[in-house]
Amino acid sequence: MADDGQGRPGTEGGRGGGGAIAAGGQMLLSVGLLALALLAAYRLYLRWGTRSGPGGAARRGEAAPLPRMKRRDFSLEQLREFDGARNPRILLAVNGKVFDVTKGSKFYGPEGPYGIFAGRDASRGLATFCLDKDALRDEYDDLSDLNAVQMESVREWEMQFKEKYDYVGRLLKPGEEPSEYTDEEDTKDHTKQE
Repeated sequence: MADDGQGRPGTEGGRGGGGAIAAGGQMLLSVGLLALALLAAYRLYLRWGTRSGPGGAARRGEAAPLPRMKRRDFSLEQLREFDGARNPRILLAVNGKVFDVTKGSKFYGPEGPYGIFAGRDASRGLATFCLDKDALRDEYDDLSDLNAVQMESVREWEMQFKEKYDYVGRLLKPGEEPSEYTDEEDTKDHTKQE
């Protein structure tokens, strides 16, 4: 060390204590980055690490997925039981087809934005883009008063549900008898229709 000319010790090159401060700042930055990396790793572990392995769903407070539903047909009254509140399974009908939308419960469950359709025939509401009770009928709705654009919208929604959710049966018209499905039909691809 040398005298800086004002009677204070300094370092060679006239940097004073700046080198020590810079080294301390780099160390602090490194420790901070390490802490952030560890925090990120811990959050990823909480999010993804607990999903696999025994009890993963239970550790997160989620219900285990329901087994695939056997194929059957539903009257409007039977369909209403599957609203996510009375029964954990959530079904809805679109264009005469019933779909199990339980895996989309954040959308179709009681608290979801489309929860109004759970356990109901959602065709009219989807066709008219209406999320009010007015879009739901308590009797069988043949959709005969919908215009061509609205009917096309219903068919497009039906195709989207076929791609994403399990088809579980038909929505019965009043007086119509349910079909008897064999185990072989039940195990077939649920998206194929008669």
